[in-house]
Amino acid sequence: MRETPRAEPPQPRPHRAFAHTTGALGSGTPHRSDGRPPHTPRGARQPGPGDRPGTTPPVPGRSAVFWAIVAFSVVTWQVLVHGPLAGLDERLSRALVDTVPRGLSEAASDLGDMAVALPVLGCAMAYAAWRGRRAAALCAGLAMALVPLLVVPLKIWTARPGPLEPWAAGYFPSGHTATAMVAYFGAASLLSRRLLPVAAVLTAVTATGLVLRGFHWPLDVLASVALCLPLLRWPLFAARYGRAARTRTDEPEHP
Repeated sequence: MRETPRAEPPQPRPHRAFAHTTGALGSGTPHRSDGRPPHTPRGARQPGPGDRPGTTPPVPGRSAVFWAIVAFSVVTWQVLVHGPLAGLDERLSRALVDTVPRGLSEAASDLGDMAVALPVLGCAMAYAAWRGRRAAALCAGLAMALVPLLVVPLKIWTARPGPLEPWAAGYFPSGHTATAMVAYFGAASLLSRRLLPVAAVLTAVTATGLVLRGFHWPLDVLASVALCLPLLRWPLFAARYGRAARTRTDEPEHP
């Protein structure tokens, strides 16, 4: 009786051994065999400072900046002509002022004081410069320096009186809100993106305290937020400047 030939176990083929090596075709790794990155956003992403993966800076988009400019223009126009929106703003302020204890509202509004907000930003700038992010620290400082250059002329031009001081002028827009927004968001961008919600809370607390205490009308703080939103795009310029500086450094010198 003829025996059935025993089946041989499958033998590994030599070329299969290279199918799962790094960079080989069909290996499943994110690298191509020719050394170029794959055609995917993650594969093409360039490393950030300190060989960290590159990330998109936490900055508002162009559409947000556009609508912020539109909102600021409309609010400023209404304040200048004392339109319906300004009248509604004044009625809302009278209903909100002193609805909480003054000590609490004053403490909240003090978060936008230069003596409080600037040291926070200064410490963050020093830390970023120590970590080698000098371009980012410089851009954050320039954004803060632009705040009085934008706010003070607008205060003089609009000459809006205050809720509790109708004989005074220069309340629009709110300088404390602008200082808090640029300082705290700048510090969060320099330290960690996880701190951005904290910066938003601190800015909102400052603006709320100013309104509840009667230091500013609601439109004053809203105009400051809209005015300063474009200034928060400084991480984009810092990232471009940093990449350009690294490119110039990596270029070989020609005799």
